[in-house]
Amino acid sequence: MATIGMNDLKTGLTILYNQSIWRVLEFQHVKPGKGAAFVRSKLKNLRTGAVNEVTFRPGDKFQTASIESADMQYLYAEGDARVFMNTETYDQISIPDDKLQDALRFLLENMTVKVTTYEGEILDVEVPKTVELTVKETQPGIKGATANGGGKPATMETGLVITVPDFVNAGDKLIVNTDDGGSYSSRA
Repeated sequence: MATIGMNDLKTGLTILYNQSIWRVLEFQHVKPGKGAAFVRSKLKNLRTGAVNEVTFRPGDKFQTASIESADMQYLYAEGDARVFMNTETYDQISIPDDKLQDALRFLLENMTVKVTTYEGEILDVEVPKTVELTVKETQPGIKGATANGGGKPATMETGLVITVPDFVNAGDKLIVNTDDGGSYSSRA
């Protein structure tokens, strides 16, 4: 870990600040007419997901944090946790459900996800941008319905409930966007 100052900040850098791990989302050097220059930054807490605006002054120092990311394959559920395998080293780890948060709504066996860690602490589990899920339960499809209709709720195989077009039936495979919390994209 290197010690850096205000002038070393850059977008994407991960730092230790206020007893937590933060990623620099954006920053701006400000040189007022009077007084010392400062840096106005937007930081994201990698443990809580909170985004804060922070002003750094000359002389402020902090440590860089080395974050590791690895592709891992989801294997199976084990009590209140999920077991993943590193696709390069074949090491297996167990991640508690409360650390997975939103990822659980999209997680299927054998799916590859990106796991971000800091000194062995799991910070984030990122699912692919789109996933293929099967409709477990929905109202019967309406013949002649179009994709532009009002839509209806459908429960997916993971328990996720999304709004789908009226022509979708139980058993259909759909492409679901994960970026916005889960929305219908198209039929698979």
